[in-house]
Amino acid sequence: MRVHQSPADQPSPPFDHLAARRLREALGMAPGHVAYSMRASYGLGHVTPDTVTAWERGQAAPSATELTALAGALWCAPGELLRAATTLREHRLARGLAPEDVARAVGFDHATYLRMEDTGKWRGNERQSAALSEVLGLSARDFTTVTGRDEKLADLLRSAATARWEGYVRPVAKLVPVARDIVEYALDRLHGEYHSRMVSTLSWGSTQSSTGDAGREFLERIVDEFWSLVRSQGA
Repeated sequence: MRVHQSPADQPSPPFDHLAARRLREALGMAPGHVAYSMRASYGLGHVTPDTVTAWERGQAAPSATELTALAGALWCAPGELLRAATTLREHRLARGLAPEDVARAVGFDHATYLRMEDTGKWRGNERQSAALSEVLGLSARDFTTVTGRDEKLADLLRSAATARWEGYVRPVAKLVPVARDIVEYALDRLHGEYHSRMVSTLSWGSTQSSTGDAGREFLERIVDEFWSLVRSQGA
């Protein structure tokens, strides 16, 4: 079986092959019907029933162009055929948007925007960041992840939890699109939770090793803890 390979300049999105099969079967279509629709309606003459079957088995993945056509053939949104998006490009593909559309909406030229997708480093100002979140429907956490800020955020949160949290409010507030008062609340709670766990562990007469393990476990998941606290405040 020969399966068409996606062009090198078209990165494959995070395809959910099980969703593709489920959607096709719900429509009562065979792989051949899907392939015919993609050829006839979208001009993708290389797509065969074997191509569709390979996608559904996870043996290959459609390119961005093929994904859009597949979604049309299955009468669904492109996002329904994707796993949870974690990058700027994946969120754009999930929305079915062309890079030039996003670039125009946020105020960048096409080439500059594509470089940011490729590197995962966002260079926009506050206005452009707000526009990006709006056009891609990003939550505060999504925005922080797709703009490559997770690692820096984790470092700041660990320092805030283990030292004096007040000194980290400003750098965290500059890093994430969250109101300062909510950042203050989250850092205060993280600091208190970390130290209460340490004190609680010590009070049970644990060894120094087990006490350290308790602290490390909390710090390893501190980004999740932070966003949970942010969500609890309705942000």
